[in-house]
Amino acid sequence: MNGEWKMYIQLALDRMDINQAIQITQQVEEYIDWIEVGTSLIKEFGIKSIEAIKRAFPSKMIVADTKTMDNAVYECNLCFEAGADVMTVMGVAPLMTVEACLKEASIRGKKVMIDLLNTNESVRQQLLQYKEAIFCIHVSKDEQEFAQQHKNFNFAHFHRPTGCNLAVAGGISAATMKQIQPLHPSIVIIGSAITRAEHPERAARELRQLVRNRGIDDASN
Repeated sequence: MNGEWKMYIQLALDRMDINQAIQITQQVEEYIDWIEVGTSLIKEFGIKSIEAIKRAFPSKMIVADTKTMDNAVYECNLCFEAGADVMTVMGVAPLMTVEACLKEASIRGKKVMIDLLNTNESVRQQLLQYKEAIFCIHVSKDEQEFAQQHKNFNFAHFHRPTGCNLAVAGGISAATMKQIQPLHPSIVIIGSAITRAEHPERAARELRQLVRNRGIDDASN
């Protein structure tokens, strides 16, 4: 990668209520670039969670982590009309579902993030035809917790797909930032390392500094 490579920090808001999500984001807003309305937030509080976060942070890119598997047009419409700039679809979904999400996003000038969780190499190669998408290498919450027990959780076995816009998610913290550098992601998705920190603002500031210290240009909003 050249010196123009930029890494954007996407704050993942999960396992909290809408007011808590807004309060935490207000504390760290200057250190993050994109805001993810997490799957658990959407499942517990509905589409109004997307509306509330967009209303509170209108200048930020808002990602609706719906993890869509089916009923693509309907779910895209819900997300984008609520103010989301990006929505997520699972890479293991039928290709027609992925394509429907991409088509709806294109019509509205929005983006789709394809979550590669549990995809195999054959599926990933099929998905890479969608150059307009963002691809997310994702270690699931369950995998993180299981692997943590065995002290072998890391990103070392992942390989960066070529020719794509890449995001990385899954237990990312100051301790694991170094592991993801070889992947050269455009977006690093960070949740509990900020939201569950004793001092969220300090944690976010330190993570932003790690990005800068590794020679990555500061991301703009």
